[in-house]
Amino acid sequence: MSAPVDPAAVAAATLGDAGYGLLIGGEWRGAAGGATFAVTNPATGEHLADVPDAGAAEARTAVEAAHAALPDWAATPAPARAAVLRKAAALMLDEQERLATVMTLEQGKPLAEARGEIAYAASFLSWFAGEAERVYGSTIPASAAGKRLLVLRQPVGVAAMITPWNFPAAMITRKLGPALAAGCTAVVKPAEQTPLSALELGRVFARAGLPPGALNLVTCRDPQPFSETIFADERVRKVSFTGSTEVGKLLIRQSADTVKRLSLELGGNAPFIVFADADLDAAVRGAIASKFRNAGQTCVCANRIFVQREVYDRFAELFAAQVAGLRVGNGLDPASVIGPLIDEQARAKVERHVADAIAGGAAVLAGGRPAPVGANFWAPTVLANATADMLVAREETFGPVAPLIPFGDEDEALALANDTPFGLAAYFYTRDVGRVWRVAEGLEYGIVGVNDPIPSTAQAPFGGVKQSGLGREGGPTGINEYLEEKYVSLAL
Repeated sequence: MSAPVDPAAVAAATLGDAGYGLLIGGEWRGAAGGATFAVTNPATGEHLADVPDAGAAEARTAVEAAHAALPDWAATPAPARAAVLRKAAALMLDEQERLATVMTLEQGKPLAEARGEIAYAASFLSWFAGEAERVYGSTIPASAAGKRLLVLRQPVGVAAMITPWNFPAAMITRKLGPALAAGCTAVVKPAEQTPLSALELGRVFARAGLPPGALNLVTCRDPQPFSETIFADERVRKVSFTGSTEVGKLLIRQSADTVKRLSLELGGNAPFIVFADADLDAAVRGAIASKFRNAGQTCVCANRIFVQREVYDRFAELFAAQVAGLRVGNGLDPASVIGPLIDEQARAKVERHVADAIAGGAAVLAGGRPAPVGANFWAPTVLANATADMLVAREETFGPVAPLIPFGDEDEALALANDTPFGLAAYFYTRDVGRVWRVAEGLEYGIVGVNDPIPSTAQAPFGGVKQSGLGREGGPTGINEYLEEKYVSLAL
């Protein structure tokens, strides 16, 4: 039995009395009129800190600072930019425990997951430090003897980034790492639910030697004034956003007037397919890892679990038994595997999806109710005999609910999996090598995990197709989002 945890004491010891401000032009400052908003712990409702509530004026000032810092940072030699990123990554790992605790306090995920996210976030800085040193141009064979044709790769310019609450460190470094590596400067708006992790990263980058203005952090409760400001400003040439498809579509429309480059990682509806020839024990473990990480609050988590009829009952039995044993509680408790949902609105959506499924004939094999540990907690849930027309299959639940849907053959599995406007991540389990190729190629998704429930890594491209987004983050191509190609024709 683990010792009782006092979240208030942990918060006081971790956050101390250090205030949080906006980071603009290398200075920490407040918002106009001293406006602030509160950050609370989703597990307990307790107040953690107050942060500045910025508006359009602060957003403009941040853009001005990033624009002023751009020429010097873009001209900084690539090895020097790489050194800053490597130093920041090292500092993150040195402070892994404290940064993870801040994350758990404001976001709720179990501390073990938060530690993993800090390491994952740091890996993007290390990876893109290397990519900074490999931004190669090229020469092109000319069609005339008196010409030389060259291609230069140069930073896009000021980049604005809007990041979500579910991965408050990694979603910043996955964008910021390639931007800084390419020589861009940045204005970052973290999610209003989880701004503390972003502000802590600002302190890390300052200690790593990042020049003033290269990174600017703007916190605000209402994102609309920030968004309108950056999209109207010609100096912002690139916007990267992670969030809902609905907001992504709005940003596409907003980008039209100034023709900004966009990277969008939007909603998902990930299928998880278990074929009859799969290793069922491995598939059960994989489904739990994919579905219940971060209490199901990830864009790539399994949202629909399709199981071939020959093994459906056995899989459901094994899966439900293990899910029922997952411990729900405060993320600071080492025994907790499932933390809270981010807020009451998220919990209400989970409850609505479960009620709809039960009304439609689904059977509850585990959970199906709030967890009796706090207002934002939901017991990990398994729903048998779900159907493709239920809310749990049509919408992204973003919670710890696993609907099990039977299927007949491979063609039906692919048809069910692809029957969605989204295409971010998909997973399937099989031991048939031919099926591996057929299904991997047939799935209309940007990321496919074959017998692998957690395929994300810094050195691989991350992104979706269809209405799940535009562009890729991570991998060798990730830095391309922040580079322009310039063709130079030289007559001798």
